[in-house]
Amino acid sequence: MLETSKLDLENVAVWIFDLDNTLYPASSDLGAQLGRRMGEFVAKFLDLPLDQARVVQKHYFHTYGTTLRGLMVEKNLQPDEYLDYVHDLDLSDIDLDDRLGRALAALPGRKLIYTNATNEHAARVLRHLEIEHHFEASFDVVDGDFLPKPHRTPYDVLLDRYDVDPKRSVMVEDIAKNLVPASELGMGTVWVRGGRDLELGADHIDHVHHITDDLPAWLLDLSS
Repeated sequence: MLETSKLDLENVAVWIFDLDNTLYPASSDLGAQLGRRMGEFVAKFLDLPLDQARVVQKHYFHTYGTTLRGLMVEKNLQPDEYLDYVHDLDLSDIDLDDRLGRALAALPGRKLIYTNATNEHAARVLRHLEIEHHFEASFDVVDGDFLPKPHRTPYDVLLDRYDVDPKRSVMVEDIAKNLVPASELGMGTVWVRGGRDLELGADHIDHVHHITDDLPAWLLDLSS
């Protein structure tokens, strides 16, 4: 259920942040780059024209949560080549926002990254944003045994590995359905809508507690 009051920082010991389109704006070109490289990989791997490959890619994403998972389940793909190819991205389009670093510095509690990408990609992005020193660790799709969010099992693995009490943690995400397992586990949740014209579906509305279109501003307001 959406909360209208400010989140109580005294009850939060751990922050779990998604990476892409969460710690930088979804308006960045990075998502488009990633989508193009996924389509190119699918086209080459399945020997399809690019337009057909994009249809298959979207089918895998909506059916399995990630294109990678679909390729692994349906085509027995070994993931390393795919992960290396699709995350070979130009980060120069991501603008630095010094508010984010200030907000993370002022935010009490441990901070973790949970991404459907790889830890190597996360490390590159965090370095580019100049915020890597704020995070204790990152947990990626490999750590989750290639089960992407919102599959429940990797959430449990993350909580156990880093000794996180879900009732004293908050998850921050740009994809609302990925907040459902977090909420069911007892976490607070923040949906980073990022100014996009998106609505909460009926399956998600009870699991999103806070919404923001500007994460740095929202975090700074918490600490003020």
